[in-house]
Amino acid sequence: MRTKVENVMTRNVAMVTADTPFKDIAETLIEHAVSAVPVVDEEGRVIGIVSEADLLAKEEFREQYYREGYQPPLRTRLRHRLGQEGRDLRIKAHGDVAAELMTSPAVTVVKEMSVVGAARLMEEHGIKRLPVVDHEGRLAGVVSRRDLIRVFVRPDSDIADEVRKEVLERSLWVDTEQVHVQVDHGVVTLTGTMERHSEADLAARMTGRINGVVDVVNEVRWKEDDHTWNAR
Repeated sequence: MRTKVENVMTRNVAMVTADTPFKDIAETLIEHAVSAVPVVDEEGRVIGIVSEADLLAKEEFREQYYREGYQPPLRTRLRHRLGQEGRDLRIKAHGDVAAELMTSPAVTVVKEMSVVGAARLMEEHGIKRLPVVDHEGRLAGVVSRRDLIRVFVRPDSDIADEVRKEVLERSLWVDTEQVHVQVDHGVVTLTGTMERHSEADLAARMTGRINGVVDVVNEVRWKEDDHTWNAR
C-alpha cells in the first residue's frame, strides 16, 4: 500500500565520473535539463553529487569581477569570508574536475524506501533530487520531487480498485460487502454499512494510507457504537 522509490524513479540517468572536466559537467546538466548529476566510481558506486551551485562557485569567486568594479551581494560576501560553507565554496571555485567540485558524501536512498521517506529526506536536506542506489551503493536511478508527485496523479479507477482489494477485501477481517467506494479527483468517499463504529473508522484510516488518496470522506453507517464501550 506504500509506493516505493523504485516504482517512480528515473532509471536512465545522466552521471559523471571523478575525472569529468568542468565544461563536460556543465554540458551534461544542460543537455539533460537537470540541476545535478551523481558522480560514480569505476564500479558504479555513488561517491558524490555535483550541482549547478557547485559549478557557479567558480563564477561567484572570480577575482576579475572585483577588478571590473563588480560588488557581489552581501550574502555572497559573507559566505566568502565566514564558516565552513565559505571555505568549501572557495575550494570548489578552484576545481576543474568533478572530484574537486562535488559534494561528498552524497545523500542517497535505496530502491526499497517509500516515497514518503524520500520526500522527508529531501525536505531535511533541502534538495530536489536523490540518487537511488542498490545495497552495494551502485547507482540505480534518480528520484526527483516531480517523480514523488506522480503518486498523487493516479487514475481514480486505480485508487478505487486498490481500496476495494487491499483494504476492504484483504486487510479488514470483517464483513465489508455493504461498503461502497467512490473516488473523484483522488477524494475517496466510503458509504454503506458496517457492523461496528471502530471498523468504519479503521476502514477510513487505512484508505487514507493508499498512495494517491488526497482525502477520505467517511459516510459509512454502523450498527453498534463500540467506541462507547471503550470509553467506559
